[in-house]
Amino acid sequence: MLDYYAQLVVNGIVAGAVYALFAVGLTLIYGVFRFINFAHGELIAWGAYLTLMFSGFLPFGLAVVPALFLTILLGIGQERYIYRSLRQRSRITLLIASIGLSYLLRNALRLIWGSDLVSFGFETRRGMSFAGLIVTRTQLLMVAAALLFLAFLYMLLNFTMLGKSLRAAADNTELAEIMGIDMKKVGLSVWILSALFAGVGGILIGIDTNLEPVMGLINLLKAFAAVLLGGAGNVWGALLGGLCIGIAENLGVAFFSPGYKDAVSFALIILLLLFRPTGLFGLIGGIR
Repeated sequence: MLDYYAQLVVNGIVAGAVYALFAVGLTLIYGVFRFINFAHGELIAWGAYLTLMFSGFLPFGLAVVPALFLTILLGIGQERYIYRSLRQRSRITLLIASIGLSYLLRNALRLIWGSDLVSFGFETRRGMSFAGLIVTRTQLLMVAAALLFLAFLYMLLNFTMLGKSLRAAADNTELAEIMGIDMKKVGLSVWILSALFAGVGGILIGIDTNLEPVMGLINLLKAFAAVLLGGAGNVWGALLGGLCIGIAENLGVAFFSPGYKDAVSFALIILLLLFRPTGLFGLIGGIR
């Protein structure tokens, strides 16, 4: 029985590592712009579907490159052609615009690829056994890729001038501008990073499961839960929040039907809003 629960925790860590990528991208946007982008989930789905398209005539490893490039362009386009012109208005205007854009991009997926489940077509291979725990090569790839991108973000935020500019802009945008920080460059960098992390996460999810047009919405809700758990704007809190969400929903399988797995994220969102709206780390705004 102990091995069973340990296996669920391992599966949760794998899923949580990918949720952390979603949450980190979401919280980067909030940290600088104080804005929750509901269309962030569609970047997750488009990253996966674009990879599927390019893998039809390119090796999978190469197909990822143009897919991520187009996903980043899609993220930049959201900011350049929609959000930038609305930013001077109320936050509710931005919120409604992002919800509308989310519906538009989701239905564009249905129009192009249909509503049926599709997959990258990888063969399921027997997992490797470590101390009685089963881990597949796909799961190892997911964790390794997530760690690689999170390590890249850590180095960027802590050891580069761009990272310091991002953190300064998140603390106080007006003061950052007075100090000579190029806010256009900062804003562009934030949207590139957010789209990149969303696209990579979507590809990793697609490798492990199937692709469907609503995959962005489903994983966006889990990213919301992770962000709330870690504290809005707290990058490393979002990382831990993603791991917690992954472990919680997989442990839930031991007590409920797997069909209720996604409900764990909804339940955690409600509980956090009721009892700890600032998150476990108590930070609202800023990038830490």
